Amino acid sequence: MGVPLAKSRKDTPTSSNLTDAKIRAPKPREKSFKVSDFDGLYVLVAKSGSKLWRFKYRIRGKEKLLAFGRYPEIGLKQARAMRDAAREAVAQGLDPSELRKESAWLEQEAQGLTFAAIAQEVLEKKVREGKSPATLSETEWLHRLLCADLGEV
Repeated sequence: MGVPLAKSRKDTPTSSNLTDAKIRAPKPREKSFKVSDFDGLYVLVAKSGSKLWRFKYRIRGKEKLLAFGRYPEIGLKQARAMRDAAREAVAQGLDPSELRKESAWLEQEAQGLTFAAIAQEVLEKKVREGKSPATLSETEWLHRLLCADLGEV
């Protein structure tokens, strides 16, 4: 009969894992402080008393931080699910922060919030305001140059 293998940290709940009561309990201090869960997830208790979910991870040798939102709007179960999804992305070599930025950019593009669309709105506004033909011509020229350089950003 051999020595039993130790269970992994994920399989064994510890007293240090967060619960809703442990998240609600801390009161603000003079400096912000952390209340840790596990696997990089923690609640940052700000001086103002707000409690903010954060996930610390490393990718390509660099430590990074991802914000998930406020507690209680984002509950413990949802924060852990978000952490797990971010850890899965890191395991695949993807940066969750960059994925979030790309997703936001795609959403803005889908809503028509590109530079070209906004530049066109500005030009139309100047026409409505009755700007001089020279001003309109110069603005249109500038927009064409910028749109050519920036594309549909």
